Amino acid sequence: MLTLEQVKSKSAGKLGNLHPAVLAGTTELIRRCYNRGVPILITQGMRTIAQQNELYAQGRTKKGDIVTNARGGSSYHNYGLAIDFALLLPDGKSVSWDINWDGDGDKVADWQEVAQEGKKLGFEWGGDWTTFKDYAHLQMSFGLTTSELKAGKRPAAQQVKAALSRINGGEPEVNKDIPINITLNGRKLTNGLMDNATTYAPVRAIAEALGAQVTYDARTKTVNIVKE
Repeated sequence: MLTLEQVKSKSAGKLGNLHPAVLAGTTELIRRCYNRGVPILITQGMRTIAQQNELYAQGRTKKGDIVTNARGGSSYHNYGLAIDFALLLPDGKSVSWDINWDGDGDKVADWQEVAQEGKKLGFEWGGDWTTFKDYAHLQMSFGLTTSELKAGKRPAAQQVKAALSRINGGEPEVNKDIPINITLNGRKLTNGLMDNATTYAPVRAIAEALGAQVTYDARTKTVNIVKE
């Protein structure tokens, strides 16, 4: 079995020019996944505009399957804000993109374990997208669109600080100076908070307004929502 340092070294060549927060998050992701018995390989990090256009041409003007809908400048990879990964197999050389593989035998697909750890660190997972799911993709958008990034806008210093705090074990910072109202069909349900394009709201108030029941399991620290 490879050591953690050996696993890290296999991805080192793909980590150059990543945004500092994404680099820190990726390094911690590799460590956390390794500790769960799921070694991973970073297969893509920063991608140039030319490389993006080359990839976009695949399946269109060049042979191969379509693997992206993003032209050059329209991918978070082009700004060092995204990574792609694959599962590193037991031989320490081969990789797998099988999203159902359970190499550590814990009855949870290894791919899901990587996604779980990534989201804990503040990454957005391409497997959660409603269209054109990209299961190998993780990104930190900092609430910015690729159009804003193309225009020269970059993550604010406070956003980066909050991201690094989360990655290093601190709690993500919530800006309590931005209260918001949560409504359903125009009727106010409850109050919430907005922080870096993320909405924080009491799940019980929303779930019960939609006809669901909410319970909490203190042992597993799980909120259960059931709608019949």
